[in-house]
Amino acid sequence: MDQERFQKGVNKLKEYTSEEQAQNLVHSDVLKDIAPDLRRFIVEFAYGDIYTRPGLNNKERALVTITTLVTQGVEPQIETHVNRGLTSGLTPNEIVEGMLQLIPYVGFPRVQNALKIVKKVLEQRDLKVEI
Repeated sequence: MDQERFQKGVNKLKEYTSEEQAQNLVHSDVLKDIAPDLRRFIVEFAYGDIYTRPGLNNKERALVTITTLVTQGVEPQIETHVNRGLTSGLTPNEIVEGMLQLIPYVGFPRVQNALKIVKKVLEQRDLKVEI
């Protein structure tokens, strides 16, 4: 393991989550018995290499990530990254509008399913969309 690269990823991850959530992600991995390196790849590569690149701020990266996950229809990761997006400073309106922008490209079903997840997360965090 490249400890410097891993720590760089952990530090960036903390900008998107709480300290506790970051530590849980780093240390508790339900897939470690079949893919022990997966968590390290996520922390080192995604957060250490990609998320730390110049050119986009955390909010912009979070919105790109959320909308990309919507196009793939991967609901568990959408929930995770909506929470991370809100922590990074995205507003509920920015998240919803980002998803609505996807309708012509990925269709109503994927966007509708994703918006149900957003609604759940917003309710859990006692946040609302300003309509």
